[in-house]
Amino acid sequence: MAETRELTLPIEGMTCAACAARIEKNLSKLPGVQEVNVNLASERARVVVSPDTPWTEIVEKIEKTGYSVPLREVDLRITGMTCAACAARIEKVVGRLDAVQEVNVNLASEKARVAYVPGVIDVDDIIRAVEKAGYGAALASEVEAEEEARKRQAYRRDLATFALSAILTLPLVVQMFVMLAGGRPFLPNWAAWLLATPVQFFVGWRFYKGAYHALRGGAANMDVLVALGTTVAYAYSAVLTLEGRPDVYFDSSATVVTLIFMGKLLEARAKARSSAAIASLAKLGAKVAHVLRDGEETDVPVEALQVGDLVRVKPGERVPADGVVTEGTTEVDESFLTGEPLPVVKAPGDEVVGASLNQTNAFVMRVAKVGRDTALAQVIRLVERAQGSKAPVQRLADRISGVFVPAVLGVALVTFLIWGALGHWSHGLFAAIAVLVIACPCSLGLATPTAIMVGTGLGAERGILVKGGEHLETAQRVDTVVFDKTGTLTLGKPVVTAVWAAEGVAEDEVLRLAAALEAQSEHPLGRAVVEAAKARGLTVPAARDVAAVPGRGIEGAVEGARVRVGSPSWLQGAVRGLSEPVWHKLAGPGHTVVLVARENEMVGAIAMADEVKPDAREAVDALRAMGVDVWMMTGDAEETAHAVAARLGIEHVMAEVMPGDKAAKVEALRASGRVVAMVGDGINDAPALAAADVGMAMGTGADVALEVADLALMRGDVWAAVDALRLARATMRKIRQNLFWALVYNVLGIPLAAFGILSPIIAGAAMAMSSVSVVSNSLLLRRTRLGPPPRRHSAGASA
Repeated sequence: MAETRELTLPIEGMTCAACAARIEKNLSKLPGVQEVNVNLASERARVVVSPDTPWTEIVEKIEKTGYSVPLREVDLRITGMTCAACAARIEKVVGRLDAVQEVNVNLASEKARVAYVPGVIDVDDIIRAVEKAGYGAALASEVEAEEEARKRQAYRRDLATFALSAILTLPLVVQMFVMLAGGRPFLPNWAAWLLATPVQFFVGWRFYKGAYHALRGGAANMDVLVALGTTVAYAYSAVLTLEGRPDVYFDSSATVVTLIFMGKLLEARAKARSSAAIASLAKLGAKVAHVLRDGEETDVPVEALQVGDLVRVKPGERVPADGVVTEGTTEVDESFLTGEPLPVVKAPGDEVVGASLNQTNAFVMRVAKVGRDTALAQVIRLVERAQGSKAPVQRLADRISGVFVPAVLGVALVTFLIWGALGHWSHGLFAAIAVLVIACPCSLGLATPTAIMVGTGLGAERGILVKGGEHLETAQRVDTVVFDKTGTLTLGKPVVTAVWAAEGVAEDEVLRLAAALEAQSEHPLGRAVVEAAKARGLTVPAARDVAAVPGRGIEGAVEGARVRVGSPSWLQGAVRGLSEPVWHKLAGPGHTVVLVARENEMVGAIAMADEVKPDAREAVDALRAMGVDVWMMTGDAEETAHAVAARLGIEHVMAEVMPGDKAAKVEALRASGRVVAMVGDGINDAPALAAADVGMAMGTGADVALEVADLALMRGDVWAAVDALRLARATMRKIRQNLFWALVYNVLGIPLAAFGILSPIIAGAAMAMSSVSVVSNSLLLRRTRLGPPPRRHSAGASA
C-alpha cells in the first residue's frame, strides 16, 4: 500500500452540515487527496493525502470554498543562545519548516514566538528543530513556574565558576603586569599552563559547546569566535612550552575567557532587570479566594474560581478576579493597571479588577472573568507581545548580525596572512586572535530588544500598554495629535445647567419629554437629561419606536405624539417657534444645547456642560512644547467646540464631525504629510484610531477602541498621551544610541585589533563590556520622567 500523509486542519466559518459537506466535496476533487472527513462539531478537517501533495493546495482550496484555516501562535522558552547570530540561526531553521509562517526570536527575553499552520506540523516538530540547531526549547507556559528558580540556580553556579576562573587567572595577570613593568616572570611555564588549562576547558566549556552546536547547524556565532581565538592562543603557548621557549601567552587565553565569562554574567543580570516588569506583574495575582457557597465561606485556589462565584475580599487582600461589587463599600488601589496611585471608591454595582488591592473594608463581589480573560492576564500578554516584537529599526542590525561572524573569520584570516607575509607570524597570530575576540555581534543583537523591553515595561507600570515595538517607532515621529473631545479631553459626564421652556410649557414638561427618549440612549448627553429628570422627581413616560439619528439627535413616539430631541442645526427650519436668540443665549462657553420639539412645535431647550479634565490644559501645553500640533475633533457645534478649545489652548478645531467622518478627517491630515496620533475612547472613535499612524485608546473607554488602538492609555487622563510620546521618543533614542555605539565599537575595534594595537586581553575586555554597556544603557530608560509636573491645589476646571 502506498504511503500516505494525514493532515488535521482547524477550519473557521462553518455554520451547518452543508458547510462541512461542501468542503469535503471540494477537497475530494484535488489530485492526491484520498480521504476527507470534516467534523462540524470540532471544526476540524482530517485529510489523507499522498506524500507529494502540497498542504498549501489543501489550505487554498478550503479558503476558495469560503472558509479559513487559522494560524496558531506558540511561545517557546529558548535556552543556549549567546548572541544575535544564535537568534538569527533559530529564526532561519524554524522558518524553513513546512507550514511555519512567522518566527520572531528575542535574544533579550530568551523567547520565540512562532506562527504556524496547525495540523501540518505541531509544537513538538518546532521544538525538535530548535534542539537540532543546538539549543533548548520548551513551551513557555509549561516552564514559567520553575523558570525563576532555574535562572537563580544557574546564576549562582555561574558566579561560582567565575570566582574559580578569577582565582586561577589572577597570578597570570599579576605576572603579566610585572613583566610590563620590566620585571621577570615568577611563574614557570608549566605552572602557567597548569593554571590556564581549567580556565580554558572547564570555565570556557560553554563557548566550546555553543561553537559546536552552531557549526553543526551550519552557522557561526560569538562562541565560534571566542573558542577559536582562545584555543589558538592556548595551543600555541602549549607548543612553545614543550619546546622550552620562554615567551608564552597563557595569560592572554585565560584572561580573555575570564573577562568574557564575566561579561556574560553581568549581561544576564542586566537582562533579568530589563524583563522585571512582567515578573512583577505576574506576582500580583491573588493565590486564594474566599468563596461564598451555600452560606458558607470556603478558601479555594484562584485557579478554581468560576464565573458567577460570590467571593468575599478582606481588607489588605488582592482582588482574586475581575468582577462586580454586590455588597459593601471600600477603596481599591488599581495602580498596577492605571498607574494612578490614589485609591478608587467602589460600591455595589461598580466593577473591580483582579490583582487590585482592597484597602479599607471587606466587600463581596461576583466573579465576571477568570484566568486568561482577566485584565491582569491581558496586560501581561500585551506586554509580553510588545517585548517580544521587533521595531523596524532592528532589521538593519539583524541583517548585519547574519553576515558578521563569517566576515570576521575572513578578516582574521587575512590579518594573519598579511602579518605573516611581512615576516611577523607570531604577531599576526595574536592580531588575528584579537580580531576574533573583539568582533562580537552580541551588542548589535541586544540593542533594540533590551530597550523595547525596558520601555514597554516602564509604560506598563505607568498605565501605558504598547502593542509592539513598531508602534513605539512610529509614535516617536508623531507631529500631530488629534483628541476626541467627549470623554477624552472632558470627563464625559455632562450635567444639565439650564432649561428653557416655550410659552405655555413648563420646564418639567420639557425635561420629561426629553428624558422619555433619552432613557433609551447611551449618549452622555442623554444620560445627563435622564439624571436631571430623576433629580426633579419627574415621572418619565415610556417611549416607542425610538431611533437615533447619528450626529443629530433622537426621535420617537411619546404619549401618542412624535417627539424629537437634537441639535439646533437638525431641527432648525423643521419646527415652528424656534427662536435663535434663545438657544444662542443658553449656549454659553463650553455649553451644548439640545432642542426639544413635539410634532412640529418647539417646546423647549436644554443646556448642558461637560467638565474639562483637570490635567487637559497642562497636557496640551506640554505637547505644544514638544513641537506637536494639537487638534480637537468633536460632533459639537462650532461655537461650543471653539469655547472648549479656547479653555484648553487648542488652536485647531474640527467641529460638527459626524462619527462616520472622523476617520476621513484623520486620513486628510495624514495626506497632508503629517504623522498623526488619534486619542479617543468611544466606539465611534475606533475607525479614526485605526486610520491614524498611531491610535491611542483611553483605557476607561470601549473595548472595541482598545482593540484597534496601538497604545492603550489605562489611566484615562490626558497626560497619558504626553507620557506615551515621551516614552516612545526616549525608547527610540536609546535604541539609536545602542546601535550607534555597537556599530562604532566594531568599526573601530576590528581595525585596531588587525593592526596589532589591541592585545587579545584588551579585546576580550572590550567585547565583554560592549554587551553590558548596551543593556545598561537601556536600563537608564527607567529614569525617564513620566507624569505631569506637581500641580498647585485647585478646585479643578468647571464648566
